Parts: sequence; structure tokens; C-alpha cells
Amino acid sequence: QVQLVESGGGSVQPGGSLTLSCAASGLTLDHETIGWFRQVPGKEREGISCISISDGYTYYKDSVKGRFSMSKDIAKNTVYLRMSSLKFEDTAVYYCASEQLPYGCTPGAFRWWGQGTQVTVSS
Repeated sequence: QVQLVESGGGSVQPGGSLTLSCAASGLTLDHETIGWFRQVPGKEREGISCISISDGYTYYKDSVKGRFSMSKDIAKNTVYLRMSSLKFEDTAVYYCASEQLPYGCTPGAFRWWGQGTQVTVSS
């Protein structure tokens, strides 16, 4: 019954911006820690950003600090990942995930996952 659905992926030029959405059902995001992760074929999934409103916990991977920003729209039960100044190395499948109290912003700490959305940065 829990469902997370990502959207907003696509192709963008280097230096461009893109905003991903993660719509949740079956759970209330304001009671959850939400994470954004990405994965490149052949590489491990990595945590990009995680945030918990209730706990005041915020994390951004060093390589995306200042470029990526996560936000929540509680009324819509949706979270967003605003990505700017995109680089070739940002190309990946991006996933949103949810967990009530994860031990860190790492994939193994999260229970609920979306299907992912492809982001491709190319010139």
C-alpha cells in the first residue's frame, strides 16, 4: 500500500537545472525521513540528500552541496529535489526513499523506495 513515485527526470545540458518529484501514498511524509539517492550502472547506490522535518536532520552529499536542494510540500505529500549546475557525473537513476528513523543517509537505512527516474546530463 505504501508507494513512492518519482517523476521529473529527463535530459539536461551541463550547467542546467532539473527538479525531481516524489509523490507518496500510504505514508505521511512529514512523519518520515526522506532521502534521495542515485545509481549509475555498475556502481553502488549513493545517498544524495536526506531530511527529516520532525528531527531537524538534514544531509547533503559533499559533491552536491550548494547545487542540490530538497524540499517538501506537506499538503501534497510530495518531496522535491531541485538540482542545478548539473554536471556529466550527475547522470544516474535517481530514487526517493522513506524511513521513519534511518540510521544514516545510506540506502540500507531506508525501507520504502520509488522506482527511480533517469537523469541524463549531456551536451
